Amino acid sequence: MELHASELDNGISLIKLTGKLDAAGVNAIEGKLLDHCLGENIRMIVDMSNVDLLASIGVRLLTVSAKSLSKRKGKMVILNPTVEIQSALEKDGVPAVIPIYSHLESAETVLLAKV
Repeated sequence: MELHASELDNGISLIKLTGKLDAAGVNAIEGKLLDHCLGENIRMIVDMSNVDLLASIGVRLLTVSAKSLSKRKGKMVILNPTVEIQSALEKDGVPAVIPIYSHLESAETVLLAKV
C-alpha cells in the first residue's frame, strides 16, 4: 500500500491510496494517515480509485481516522472507489460515517460547505 499526500489550492488534503488495504497495507500507511489527521478543522479527501482490496482492518483505519477528524471539527470523504470497493464500504456501513463521492468537485464542495 502506498499513500501520496498533497494539498489542493483550497486547503483540502488529498490522500491517494494505491494497493491493498489489508493488514500489511494498514501497517504501511497507518502512521502517515494519522499524521495527516492531526490538527483542527482538517478537510480530507481519500482517493481510493487505485485500491484493489479492502479488508476489515482497512475499513477500521478509515472510520477511526474520520471519527478522529470529526472530533476536532474536521471531515473526511472518500473519492472514486472501484465498484467492488464501494460495495464493501456500503456493506460495512461506512457511508454513514464517511460520505463517498465519484467526482472531485462534489467532494470539494461538501468539504468547503459551512455546517
